[in-house]
Amino acid sequence: MFRADDYLDLSHTNHAHLFKEGEQAWMALTRIETYLDFRLQAVERAQNVSWAYVGENVFIDEGTIIEPNAVIKGPCWIGKNCQIRSGSYIRENVIIGDGVVVGNSSEFKNCIVFDNCEVPHFNYVGDSILGYKAHLGAGVILSNVRLDRADVTIHHGEKIVQTGLRKFGAIIGDHAEIGCNSVINPGSVIGRKSIIYPLTNFGGVLPANSILKNRQQHAVMPRK
Repeated sequence: MFRADDYLDLSHTNHAHLFKEGEQAWMALTRIETYLDFRLQAVERAQNVSWAYVGENVFIDEGTIIEPNAVIKGPCWIGKNCQIRSGSYIRENVIIGDGVVVGNSSEFKNCIVFDNCEVPHFNYVGDSILGYKAHLGAGVILSNVRLDRADVTIHHGEKIVQTGLRKFGAIIGDHAEIGCNSVINPGSVIGRKSIIYPLTNFGGVLPANSILKNRQQHAVMPRK
């Protein structure tokens, strides 16, 4: 249950060693720090890095554009041909694949972002894994901490799955689409090619190839 290959195409990341066969996918989050300590070499091959802050222990591959006023604290690995847009805030222990869009006013922390993922506007991605070509609409928040600060659990039907993690946001499967201004609660798992309507508050497990609809009721009244 919740194996990485059920949600993620591991051929679309250069960091597949983080995932162990048969293990629950979120356990890869616990390895990011030591993985980067072992593999990371601070290299900048990016374009337009002036007026951006790039800390120590940051690897940026060729073809990537770093716009002014981006902040990359590190440790961090950024792949080829990415767009790191103005105002983005990349904190500790972040792995970003090739061809990724990191948008303005978006914050990343302890996460794995697969190739060609788009996180373009006003997003928070904490302690989460985003699959190949996943897309977060503007304002999507992947919440990673429970309000009571207890360990995060996953509600799957009548079952409650213990993750053993105090901080865990979501696994977003390949090609999944999450609509604008949605909040994904801690311990959520979104299947491949699923769609979540805008302005949705969701927690739990959404099967692959599903559409989660959220319809508002409107009332138009005459103005007095």
